[in-house]
Amino acid sequence: MTADNEMDIKEAFQRSQKGHNNKAKLVASLKSRYDKLEDKTLFHEEFVHYLKYAMIVYKREPAVENVIEFVARFAASFQSASKPEEEEPQQEMEEEEEPEDHPFLSFIFNFLLESHKANSHAVRFRVCQLINKLLGSMAENAQIDDDLFDRIHQAMLIRVTDKFPNVRIQAALAMTRLQQPSDPDCPTINAYMLILENDTNAEVRRAVLSCIAMSPRTLPKVLKRSQDIKENVRKLVYQVLADKVHIKALTIAQRVNLLQQGLHDTSEAVKEVVYSHLLPAWLLRLDGNVIELLHRLDVENCAETALNTLKAIFRCKPTEELLQNRIELDNRKLIPVDSLTCENVLYWRAMCEFIKGKGDDGDEMLDQVLPDASTYANYLCGYLKAVPVLSEEQRADYNQLELVMTREFISQQLIHLIACLDTNEEGGRKCVVAVLQDLLALPETPSSLIFLLTEKLLTLIPDDNRRIQTVAEIISDVREPIMEANQPVDENESRRQQVQLAEVKVRIMEAKQTLEDCIAAQEFNRAAELKDSITELENHRNQIIQEIAESNQAADKEVRTEKNDPETLLRCLTMCAELLKQMNIKTRIGPTTSALMSSLILPSIANAHPAVRNMAVVCLGTCTLHSKDLAKTHLVLLLQIAQLDEVKIRISALRAIIDLLLLFGFQLLSESAGTLPALPSQSPDKLEDEATAPTEEKADVPEDTAQSILVMLSEFLDSEVSDLRTETAEGLAKLMYSGRISSAKMLSRLVLLWYNPVTEDDTRLRHCLGIFFQLYARESRVHQEVVEESFLPTIRTLMNAPATSPLAEVDINNVVELLVELTRTSILIKPSANTEEVCVHDYLAVRICGEMLKDPTAPEVRLYAKTLSNLELSRDETVRKDLQTLLQQLAEVVKDRVCLRALEKMIHQLVDAKEQAELMSASALQPLDVNADEAATDDPSKSAKRPKRGQRKVCTAKGGRKPSRRAESSEESDGENVPVVRPSRRAKTAALDKTKMDLNALINQEANVS
Repeated sequence: MTADNEMDIKEAFQRSQKGHNNKAKLVASLKSRYDKLEDKTLFHEEFVHYLKYAMIVYKREPAVENVIEFVARFAASFQSASKPEEEEPQQEMEEEEEPEDHPFLSFIFNFLLESHKANSHAVRFRVCQLINKLLGSMAENAQIDDDLFDRIHQAMLIRVTDKFPNVRIQAALAMTRLQQPSDPDCPTINAYMLILENDTNAEVRRAVLSCIAMSPRTLPKVLKRSQDIKENVRKLVYQVLADKVHIKALTIAQRVNLLQQGLHDTSEAVKEVVYSHLLPAWLLRLDGNVIELLHRLDVENCAETALNTLKAIFRCKPTEELLQNRIELDNRKLIPVDSLTCENVLYWRAMCEFIKGKGDDGDEMLDQVLPDASTYANYLCGYLKAVPVLSEEQRADYNQLELVMTREFISQQLIHLIACLDTNEEGGRKCVVAVLQDLLALPETPSSLIFLLTEKLLTLIPDDNRRIQTVAEIISDVREPIMEANQPVDENESRRQQVQLAEVKVRIMEAKQTLEDCIAAQEFNRAAELKDSITELENHRNQIIQEIAESNQAADKEVRTEKNDPETLLRCLTMCAELLKQMNIKTRIGPTTSALMSSLILPSIANAHPAVRNMAVVCLGTCTLHSKDLAKTHLVLLLQIAQLDEVKIRISALRAIIDLLLLFGFQLLSESAGTLPALPSQSPDKLEDEATAPTEEKADVPEDTAQSILVMLSEFLDSEVSDLRTETAEGLAKLMYSGRISSAKMLSRLVLLWYNPVTEDDTRLRHCLGIFFQLYARESRVHQEVVEESFLPTIRTLMNAPATSPLAEVDINNVVELLVELTRTSILIKPSANTEEVCVHDYLAVRICGEMLKDPTAPEVRLYAKTLSNLELSRDETVRKDLQTLLQQLAEVVKDRVCLRALEKMIHQLVDAKEQAELMSASALQPLDVNADEAATDDPSKSAKRPKRGQRKVCTAKGGRKPSRRAESSEESDGENVPVVRPSRRAKTAALDKTKMDLNALINQEANVS
C-alpha cells in the first residue's frame, strides 16, 4: 500500500483473497485511487481483467468467494456513496430529473450482462452470483436506470432456465428485488412459480422459496411444496410460512392441511420446524391464546389434528404453564356446563391426556384438573341427558341441527376424558360403569355416541365373560324395553258396567227399604225372600266392581315389546360390533354370543336399511373370527354379499373374507367347498397358475375353489369403484405377504394396477402397494422368485396394450427397473451367506434370453438387452457358461446395432470375469494387473456401482427418497444452502489455509507472459 493509502488493482485483488483482510479498507483504498483518476477507462479494463480470473472458476473456493465479495462491495460503494450527495440538492428537482447510475456501476453491469451467455457454465454462474450480490448490496430505496433494470430482468429470466442448477440458483436469487407482487403479470413471479412446480433440483426450489414474495397468487404454490419429496425443501416451506405469512392469510383448510402434513411428516427435522417455528409464530400473532388458535382450526371437523397440535404446543412448554388460566375450572375441577365450548373442552381433554402420558410424574398434576370418578360420572350423565333429540321437522332447521352437532362433539370429548380418570378405586369405577350402562340403555342418547360409550365401558371391564353379559343385558333393555301396555279402554263397555252398577245399587237400596217395611208390618216370610234377593244383588254388585277393577288394571300393565326399527337395531349392532372387537381372539363363542347371532345379527343381514345390513355384516365377520366352525358355516353368505349388495356392504364383506383367509388359511375352504355359491367362471388358460397355496395346505384345499375366489378378487381389481378396488388390492397384498397365496399373475396384476394412470388419484392404493412391493421382495428369496416369474407377463401386457388403454401411457423402462430392483439379492433382509449360490437374476437372465430368441426382431428386444446389462449375476460357472452360450446365439440372430453392442458388452463382461477369476486363483499373491483395472474403469458395465445407480433410478421413478448426490457432479450442487449461514472469521481462515486454489499463480503467470 502506498503512502497516501492508495492501492493498485492487482494488489487489491491479491489481498482480497485472504479471508483475514479487512475488505472495507481494501474497498476504501481502491476507491480513493479510482476517484483521483481522470480517465476511468483504463481502470475499468484492468479491473475486469483481474475479475475474469475469478469468474472462470466454478468451484466454490474460499479465495474465489472472497474476491467476488470484494468486487460486489467495491461496486456497491459507488451507489451508496453517491446517494446521500444527491438527496439534499435534488429534493425539489426529484420529479424533473432522476439520478444517473455511476459510470463504474454501469460498466460492471454492462460487462456482466454481456457475459451471461458465455459457453462456460462457470462464467454464467459467477455472472449471476455477482448480479445477485450487487443488487443485494444496494440500499432499500436505491434506483437504477429503467433500461438497465429491463436488461438485468431479461438476462436473469434466461438464466433461471440454465442447464446447471447452481446458475439457476444464483439467477433466482438475483431476481429477488425485481419482483412486483402487485402486478398480476409479473414475469419474475411467473418464473418463480414455474420453478417451484417443475424444477428437478431441490436446491433451486429452496432458493426460490427463500426469496419469493408472498401474495394470493404465490401462496398456493408455496403451500404445495409442503409435500415436496425433499426434506430440506419441506423444512424451508414451514420456516418461510412462519416468518412471512400471517395465520389470518390462510384459510381454515390450508391451516389444517399444513398441520396434518407437518405433524405427521416422516422426517423428524420437519416436525421439529413445525414445533419450534410455525406453531410459536402463529401463537405469537394471536397473543399466545391457544383457544383462539383452536377456533381458527375449526376443531369440530378436525379434532385429531387439533389434538396433535395441542400436544405439540404442550411439549414445548414448561409443565407449570399448562395449568395457568387456559380453562376456567370451578371448585369441583369441572368446566361449568354453560361455559362448555368445542375449543375449551378439547383443550381440557388434550391437557389431561398429555399429563396422563407422563405416568406417575403427572398423577399429582392430573388431580388438579380432573375430579374424582364419581363426580365426573354424574357430570357426564347430566350433560348427555340434556342433549336434545330433534324431530324430522327440527332437523330441517340448520341452526338447531348445528347446535345439536356441537353438543354431540362436546359429549364425545367428555366421554374421551373417562380414560384419564382414576378408576382404581372400586366405588368410583362402579359408578362410572353404572352411568355408562344407563346412558347406553337410554333411548334419547345420540346414536353417534354409542360406539364411544361402549368402548369406554368395555375398557373398565377386564373379563370377557362379564363384558359379554353386560353388553347382552344392555342390548336386551334397548331392544325389548319395559313399556306400559297402552290398551285402549272400551268406553261403551265401561259405561254399560257403570250403568249396571248403578242399577244394582238402586235395587239394593229399594230392597232394603221394602225389607224394613215388611219387618215393621211383621211380614216375616216376605222379609226372608227380600233378604235373599238383597244378598244376590250385593254379590252381583261386587262382581261388577271386580270387572271394572280388572279392566283398569289391564290398562296399567307393564310388558316387554321388541323393537325392530332401524335406529334401534343399529344401536344394538354397534354395541355388539364393539364388543366383538374388544374380545380376545382366543375367546370362544358361548351361549350368549350365539343367542345374539341368532336373534340380532343374522336377521339384520336381510334388513332393508343399508346401514343396518352393513353393521350386521361387520358383526358377522368379526364373530366368525372367533370360531372356525362358524366361519365355515357363513363363508358362503359373506361371498354372496361381497358380490351382490351395495358397495359399502360389499367392502365390509370383502374385509371379513380376507380376515378369515389370513387367520385360517385356505384350509377353511376344504369343508365348505361343496356349498360355495357359483363364482365367476374363467377360461382355463387364464386360471393356469393363478393361485398356489402353501405346500402344507395343497392336499386339503380344493384347487378350483381357491382359484374361483381369486378370480372374484381379480375381477374386483377391474372394478370402476375405487374403494372396492383399493380394498381388494390391499387384501391380496396381505394374503401374498403372509404366504397364504403365491401367484405370479396376481403380483403382475398388482404391479400393473400400481402403474395404471387410472389409479393416479388413489393415494391409499398407491401408498399401500408401494410399501408392499418393497416388503414382499425383501422378505425372502421365494418372494423374489415370484417377482421374477411375473416379469415377462407384466412386460408382455404393457407391450401389447392397445393405444386406447391407459396402460399404453406407462413407462415400460420404469417398470423394468422396479422389477429388476425387487429381485436383487442385495436387498434381502437375510441374504444367503453362500455367494456362489445361483441368484434370482440368473434365472431372469435366462428367461429374457429365451424371450429374445423367440423373436429377435421384436421391438422389445432392445429393452431386454438393456435389462440384461443391469442384472447382478452370480459367480456360478455353470450359469455363466450357459448364459454366455445364449448370448452368443442372440448375437448371431439379432440385427439391431444397439442390441448387438449391449450383447457383446455382456459377453465380454462374462469372459473377463472368468479370466480374472482364473488369474486370481492361479496366483493369489501376484499384484493386480493395472491395465485390467483401467479397462474395468473404462467399461461402465463392470463398475460395482452400477446396481446402485439402477436402484436410485427406481426410487426416483415412484417418488422414493434417495440419498443426496451432491458428490456425483459439481454442476448439480456445490454444497450451497439457502439461506447461507456465514462462517466465523476463524473458520474462514482455516478453510483458506486448507484450500488449494490461489489466483495469485494465474495472475503472476499472466504478468510474466505480458
